[in-house]
Amino acid sequence: MTSPSSITQQLLDRLWERYQQRVPYARRYAALVLEKGGQVVNDHCAFRTFNTRTGEQTPGLEAIGFILECLGYQKISPYAFPTKHLNSWHYQHPTEAHFPKFFVTQLDVTQLSGRAQQLLSEAVAHTPDLLAGTPRESLQRLKDQQELEDESAVTLVSALENFFTRPWPAPPRDTVLALNEESQFAAWTLLHGNAVNHFTAYINFQQVPEWPDLETTIAGLQAAGIPMKSQIEGERGSKLRQSSTQAVDEDCPVTEADGSTGTLRWSYAYYELAERGQENGVWFEGFLGDQATNLFEMTKR
Repeated sequence: MTSPSSITQQLLDRLWERYQQRVPYARRYAALVLEKGGQVVNDHCAFRTFNTRTGEQTPGLEAIGFILECLGYQKISPYAFPTKHLNSWHYQHPTEAHFPKFFVTQLDVTQLSGRAQQLLSEAVAHTPDLLAGTPRESLQRLKDQQELEDESAVTLVSALENFFTRPWPAPPRDTVLALNEESQFAAWTLLHGNAVNHFTAYINFQQVPEWPDLETTIAGLQAAGIPMKSQIEGERGSKLRQSSTQAVDEDCPVTEADGSTGTLRWSYAYYELAERGQENGVWFEGFLGDQATNLFEMTKR
């Protein structure tokens, strides 16, 4: 039998590997840290979603939250970003401290213009439920029984890996461009769907002597040719400080006006860096809304 923690670790390994393939800055960071005798520890992983009807898929945070809770994660704290029409939740594992936290953000589509709502609704209307049938039943059984038959576990991990992709058809080019005028978050999510938005290096635990903090890590990555965010979010000594690489761009599939498939060059993901402080001798495990808002902008195009 396979435990929830084992399934979670397998899924994390696959998502991290796929993410590194798409974000060479993350792969380069990992290689540099290991070369220097350190360790790669991810503080959190982020997803983006829509709280609107997406075909047969459960809408918004509910879809991703169900998976995380079946894997043993607990829903910790909400965060609101009213100017961007976004709401987020922080998920954390209660016993496996080495598992990264999750930061899941959904766009409140009802706050967009009527035209934007219509365009988005049309683009995701024919979304299948990638967990329909056996995978969803296996998740529920895992949550209820805290174990799964080994063969079922293998099948479930593959289904979950497939879920964290773009589930709807390639969106219309004109729809992406129109939505981007109103919400860059909407355009990004329409192009990438449930794919990982970013992973985050936990600087406190990287154990590289010449990179003891965020500043020295950033300097080291810049020296290695990795383009970095120009500013650090958070003051020295504060409970959370963050920065990131620049976001990589990809040729994303889109549907052209004549129905053919084309590509649109767009941002995919950055690799975030986080340095946490302590409160009363305990590591701060939460997030800070203002800082997160600025990091959202790293994928703006």
